[in-house]
Amino acid sequence: MSTSIRRIGIVGGGQMGAGIAEVCARAGLDTVVCEADATTARAARERVAVSLERAVQRGKLDRISAEDAQARLLFTGDLDDLADRQLVIEAVVENAEAKIEVFTALDKIVEDPEAILATNTSAIPVMRLGMATGRADRVVGLHFFNPVPVLPLVEIVTSLHTCDRVTAATEEFVRDTLGKTAIRSQDRAGFVVNALLVPYLLAAVRMAESGFATATDIDEGMVLGCAHPMGPLRLADLIGLDTVAAIAESLYAEFKEPLYAPPPLLQRMVQAGLLGRKTGRGFHTYGRD
Repeated sequence: MSTSIRRIGIVGGGQMGAGIAEVCARAGLDTVVCEADATTARAARERVAVSLERAVQRGKLDRISAEDAQARLLFTGDLDDLADRQLVIEAVVENAEAKIEVFTALDKIVEDPEAILATNTSAIPVMRLGMATGRADRVVGLHFFNPVPVLPLVEIVTSLHTCDRVTAATEEFVRDTLGKTAIRSQDRAGFVVNALLVPYLLAAVRMAESGFATATDIDEGMVLGCAHPMGPLRLADLIGLDTVAAIAESLYAEFKEPLYAPPPLLQRMVQAGLLGRKTGRGFHTYGRD
């Protein structure tokens, strides 16, 4: 089944959605990216174009391949343009109500009853999103990691309703079509990676919040002392502090463990719009690309 998946839809053209769209287009797939309106659709197009050009400049992609990938991409502000898609991947803001709205709409719009509806959520239960549709057996989690064109992992998350054929097809698609590594997870908040990673990030936030050490010293301690490629607070900035907080809230809501609760400092930074790299300031300060 997955070898015949050639028409991909992406809902959301932000950092994650644009990255997923780029990977699909580079894999030779007919890819439609839907944003909220024409203006944000143009911004998503520019986001992908910049990423492809960066790959060319770094020698990771040749010019012809980059142009071919761009030719396979269509950007739209109309969700109805996803009607003929075989696989639609939702990548909107990490908010349950927003995602449920998307899945409710897709259930009515996507025509093929065999189409797969996937979510790139970091922590929201796949079951909850699937139940917003009349085809919960066709809903699965496909959790990519940022930056999508670089990181090779995708988590495949199955709910109690996801049928085995959908699970097998999505795993084959990830592995054979996109060339990435797939791991499977049960439908629990945080899945595999974030259930392990986020408590570590929150511990670093609490350490900075208490004045125990500076953000720079915390990060250097883990990079130089533990051979981590990036310190926890820089990683939180890269992920987006709003996303980290949303994942923490989902983890805490499900497990009620104190280590999952978002610290007050993280919540205040999100309220202040200090979200990390994407806003130019989080625990560290960043220049704009």
